[in-house]
Amino acid sequence: MDGLSVPSHGFKLICGTSNKRLSDEIARNLDVEPAKLTVSRFADGEIFVRIDENVRGNDVFIVQPTNPPGDNIMELLLLIDAARRASAARITCVMPYYGYSRQDRKDQPRVAIGAKLLANMIVTAGADRVLGLDFHQHALQGFFDVPVDHLYAAPVFVSHYRKKDLHDLVVVAPDVGSAKMARGFAKRLNGSLAIIDKRRPRPNVTEVVNVVGEVEGRDCMLTDDMIDTAGTVAEAARALKDLGARDVYICATHALLSGPAVERLSAAPIKEVTVTDTVAIPQDKYFDQLKVLSVGELLSKAIRYIHSEQSVSSLFEQ
Repeated sequence: MDGLSVPSHGFKLICGTSNKRLSDEIARNLDVEPAKLTVSRFADGEIFVRIDENVRGNDVFIVQPTNPPGDNIMELLLLIDAARRASAARITCVMPYYGYSRQDRKDQPRVAIGAKLLANMIVTAGADRVLGLDFHQHALQGFFDVPVDHLYAAPVFVSHYRKKDLHDLVVVAPDVGSAKMARGFAKRLNGSLAIIDKRRPRPNVTEVVNVVGEVEGRDCMLTDDMIDTAGTVAEAARALKDLGARDVYICATHALLSGPAVERLSAAPIKEVTVTDTVAIPQDKYFDQLKVLSVGELLSKAIRYIHSEQSVSSLFEQ
């Protein structure tokens, strides 16, 4: 399919249960059938996995985002361990969303570094390589003691927004840390850059202090790596509208949509919220402004290139 098919000999695609829609899209783009798999539970809730076909000597790719609940992480670790004990030649952990990635440093006394702990568990379970998408921080690649291919969803978003008739676009970074991502979007979409100065008095609570840049009378696109409770983007959208912005668009790779997120986004002055399918979005969390783009084709290309030992750097260009 579109030059993406891979030889069935020596290649196995194993799909966990956390995001069936994305897994099916990857399999369709690769023109392969996912390996037969049994995933069940004991009476106490303990997860049992079994790979129901031979993977000995194969190049195995295990697709499983690690968003909550924690059972998704446990299932991934068990699948990696099962493939290793079944003598797979190489195991690549395809992790579209990196759970616990916000716990990436010790910024308070006596706290865990959850992102490093998860990386250690994945490598210890037997992964030889990791394929990820829009980590919370680029430096997280260094937490893994195996090669990491870190992709960006930007090409998927840029393709979507190029089809829109945007008026004098300004790409807005919701904080200083997102400025580099926003600058990349501005360059590809021929827009300018603005940055929001914000304070976070406590986790998941955001206060917009100032907007650095000109937004009056212009279409604004807020970019971020994830939307959790949507407090940041909802407040930012209101601040931009108060400053005279024309239409406000939200663009984020990972749609966690926790707690009051849907209510906040629905009530905010937002034209469209564009996310990807790295995390499975329940039907009850869909709302009118939501637009979900698939990263299945992007990930399937990366899988094909890794399997055939080609460079994946071409996937960064668009």
